[in-house]
Amino acid sequence: MGNLFIIATPIGNLKDITLRAVETLFSLDLLLCEDTRKTKRLLDFYKENLKLLPNNEWLNINFNSLPQLLSFFEENEAYRLPYVLAALSQNQNVGLVSNAGTPGISDPGFSLVSYCIKNNIPVITIPGSSAVISGLSISGFSADKFTFLGFLPKKSGKQVQIWTKLFNSSLDQTIIFYESPFRIKKTLSTLQTVFGDIEVGIARELTKIHENFCLLPISQWLSKLNTPLKGELVVMFRMQKS
Repeated sequence: MGNLFIIATPIGNLKDITLRAVETLFSLDLLLCEDTRKTKRLLDFYKENLKLLPNNEWLNINFNSLPQLLSFFEENEAYRLPYVLAALSQNQNVGLVSNAGTPGISDPGFSLVSYCIKNNIPVITIPGSSAVISGLSISGFSADKFTFLGFLPKKSGKQVQIWTKLFNSSLDQTIIFYESPFRIKKTLSTLQTVFGDIEVGIARELTKIHENFCLLPISQWLSKLNTPLKGELVVMFRMQKS
């Protein structure tokens, strides 16, 4: 039986990858990709830029060994599953990557991992970048307890249900979620209706040239957002017991 490797890739800066991840990527038989074109560009980048690394006995990367790339995303996950399981049963090593960050964290892959665990197929993590953890680490909010909500529902009514449930829980914790720059103003307005004018931190373009984190009351964000933000957003606030 082969192994399934869950491989984290950079969320922006391409240098944010472990040598173990590169070593694994170039040792696989099959690599499942959210977008094969993006993953091919990633592999080409490391092949071009890391092949001059000095040989070390602890480093074993064969840049001439490229895995088969297979698209694997939410809409075709169920369709691909039999093919992937057949490869694993034939002692092939299979990797899973998303377009950025850690697979399975608001990305495809959890159903495949769940199936493998239930069927005693080894699942190995190759850790690395994660936008939720990176954002939390620079927020100044306590991370002793936090709830990650992923991407919120688009409809305000469903968001209000989520905020109301959290508000009524009275838990002392940090709340963190992902949001689009096109929806952030509406989301903050909805958040304000439940929690009031609380301070909210927004991290954007993490690990990229224009990386930025700012902490402001919602009222100031709503004024500031007359000029739309750019880039992917990680949004955080702290709930405290009243």
